[in-house]
Amino acid sequence: QVQLVESGGGLVQPGGSLTLSCAASGFTLNDYSIAWFRRAPGKEREGVSCISSFDGTTFYSDSVKGRFTISRDNAKNTVYLQMNSLKPEDTAVYYCAADALVATLLPYEYDYWGQGIEVTVSL
Repeated sequence: QVQLVESGGGLVQPGGSLTLSCAASGFTLNDYSIAWFRRAPGKEREGVSCISSFDGTTFYSDSVKGRFTISRDNAKNTVYLQMNSLKPEDTAVYYCAADALVATLLPYEYDYWGQGIEVTVSL
């Protein structure tokens, strides 16, 4: 079964750090472009970051650029999102998604989605 499972979420203070993991099963992760999306309370789903399957190029939304880092560990079939200098506005449910071809922050391009994991940034 093709599956993506997020982990590593939770509660963190503003300015703190958290690392999310996206573990893939049913397919080889390094053949896919992987993206992170999030849905904050009262807001639309937005793209956060993605990493290309072709050359490993990474992309970030302006709101997280310089604070978040996406990476992959092919041996573990896992993609990570390291989140630093977290802000209350980063509070959201975070989703990872996989696409066989293109790396993009447009959610409708992605074929497979995880169930999401909650990140709360608060005192």
